[in-house]
Amino acid sequence: MVFKRLLGALGIGGPTVDTVLSTPTVRPGGTVHGQVNLVGGDREAEINGITLCLAARVEVEHEDGESHTTKEFARVQVCGPLRLAAGEQRAVPFAFPVPWETPLTAIGGHHLSGMVPGVRTDVDIAGQLDRGDTDPLAVEPLPVQQRVLEALAALGFHFHRADLEAGRIHGTGQTFPFYQEIEYKAAPQFAHRCNEIELSFVTSPHQVEVVLEFDKRGLFHSGDSVRTFALDHASGQYDLTGTVDGWIRGVLGH
Repeated sequence: MVFKRLLGALGIGGPTVDTVLSTPTVRPGGTVHGQVNLVGGDREAEINGITLCLAARVEVEHEDGESHTTKEFARVQVCGPLRLAAGEQRAVPFAFPVPWETPLTAIGGHHLSGMVPGVRTDVDIAGQLDRGDTDPLAVEPLPVQQRVLEALAALGFHFHRADLEAGRIHGTGQTFPFYQEIEYKAAPQFAHRCNEIELSFVTSPHQVEVVLEFDKRGLFHSGDSVRTFALDHASGQYDLTGTVDGWIRGVLGH
């Protein structure tokens, strides 16, 4: 455990806090379980509330370039006002629902660094908000998402990189102010028609929207083409290689 001293209005000798995740790996739509451990400082402290936040590092594009910012995408209050005596130890358990649109942290064995979502602990103490450290959260694909990723790999597409981009994908049910974009280099059989494919998932309790953006190239046509395909969660039981191959051939004109 790594306890962080809460300074706030209490200064040196204030209480300490440490958040422990008992489920550090989850899937979209799942639940993070854990507890917030508090240890009283040199004197009694009034804590107005403890809130957990899910946040991630997001890329923002500007006219003169791009920058990165931290975007919160979920919050839950784990406790209301409490009085913590000097030296008192207290554990506050929590169950934090993970939104369906939460970005993935690993793609086909590739760990995605630099944008990994995390759980941050905010403590309101003596009327001041003390923002604690962020504990990284590993998010695995849902079965249907995994099937799509496996299909692209089986067809010969090579993972290139992934990031989180501020903005919205038009025509989808997206609710987040950002989306995850997973880039693949084109498979050999499609390389003469496109340079790469960018994949995004827009997930809800009922379905997964698979958004494919094609960077086309050719003698008579070039540019980007975006298509959205819908799958229900039951599709995660099946091999989707033929389905994804059909999508791609339909767009590229094979």
